[in-house]
Amino acid sequence: MNNTSPHDAVSAAPVSNSGTVEPLIERVLGPFQRFFSTNASGGLLLLATTTVALGWANSPWAEVYHHLWETPFSIGTPAFSLALPLHAWVNDGLMAIFFFLVGLEIKREVLVGELSTRRSAALPVAAALGGMLVPALLYASVNVGRPGASGWGVPMATDIAFALGILALLGNRVPSSVRVFLAALAIADDLGAVLVIAVFYTSAIDWSALGAAGVVLLVLIGLNRAGARRPATYALLGAVLWFFMLKSGIHATIAGVLLALAVPARTRISEDEFLASAEASLADFRASDEEGTTVLTNQGHQDALQSLESAADAAQSPLQQMEHALHGVVAFFIMPIFALANAGVSLGADLGAAASDPIAIGVVLGLLLGKPIGITLASVLAVRSGAADLPSGASWGHVHGAAWLGGIGFTMSLFIAGLAFKSAAQLDIAKLAVLGASTLAGVVGYSLLRLGVGVRPTAAER
Repeated sequence: MNNTSPHDAVSAAPVSNSGTVEPLIERVLGPFQRFFSTNASGGLLLLATTTVALGWANSPWAEVYHHLWETPFSIGTPAFSLALPLHAWVNDGLMAIFFFLVGLEIKREVLVGELSTRRSAALPVAAALGGMLVPALLYASVNVGRPGASGWGVPMATDIAFALGILALLGNRVPSSVRVFLAALAIADDLGAVLVIAVFYTSAIDWSALGAAGVVLLVLIGLNRAGARRPATYALLGAVLWFFMLKSGIHATIAGVLLALAVPARTRISEDEFLASAEASLADFRASDEEGTTVLTNQGHQDALQSLESAADAAQSPLQQMEHALHGVVAFFIMPIFALANAGVSLGADLGAAASDPIAIGVVLGLLLGKPIGITLASVLAVRSGAADLPSGASWGHVHGAAWLGGIGFTMSLFIAGLAFKSAAQLDIAKLAVLGASTLAGVVGYSLLRLGVGVRPTAAER
């Protein structure tokens, strides 16, 4: 028999830090919000959608899977429309938003982050260069003169979501400086991947369309200089830029990076101006107190809150606002959709033949040997030459473990594979190799960092 009264039931409900009872909707959605706010959650969702794609592509409904992504879809009006298969909308359209976020992160890091000074950028940039060159050389050494030679860019990439997600699972076992190092390395790696795609994986160029894209980019830069800050303005012109890049022959996702470069990184007011404005708004809020009124009915309170909101908006740059707004969209929608559309590889009966193909061997060598060796060796050279320091509180073991996590190619590797290989058979072999090598790299990197392999650096090494 339950003797709990309604009053007791309310009292037993969870309360917030302020002492008020949490609404039912917050108690229901709270666990989901906490999951999606963690660094590991994006990687876990990617893993889940990859598993679904693989299972679907090897199920009795495999034909449905492949047919779905080839379904044409058009946008526009009867007079003017753009029709592409769903797979192209994902890889050329949604991934342009992914590259836009990458561009915003690169710009932020170059302006105020780990890539903003020569000293702070030296280690992650050197590590990224080593982690791109050695895998590409290993792949080329196996495939030079062969049909799969064009895939040398596949093992160059690092998947930042998976790499940082695995690092997050380790918690405080790893110094926070190692996370900063790996994030900066992955961002520098992304910049290298963007350049590789733009220069080496571009088909015949339509110069008139490229010229039109250049005009749009100049308009965007002009708007930045003129003080335009509304995200909708940049989104609209960004869509026009994307269209002309698509028509130019240069991969349309590069439009995302170019758009990011045009987004303002300046704030309208300084920190001191924001503090003065916020304090004035709070003083106005207190001065407007009237007995018997609420915020909803007190005009003085509403004016003060609107003033505070305007000051907060002016103290943030459009770059910060857009980056913050897009993180969830990219991590929990775009990248999972990309994985669902691209990871569905038919395993077939002869995995042995696929594993022994030079394309697979090159990808595996690049990700499982090239990445750890290239990142670690380049880091050692940078530190020993005096150009850089090890991350604070980290050992060479931490750097080497992070280098293995750099071998998780996945999103970017699958993306480049789609550009490099026109043959479906070659593409499937490359995808299988990327999935297998990325899994092994993640397991080894996690194990090394969890076991704490390595010693603390000496004063001379630091």
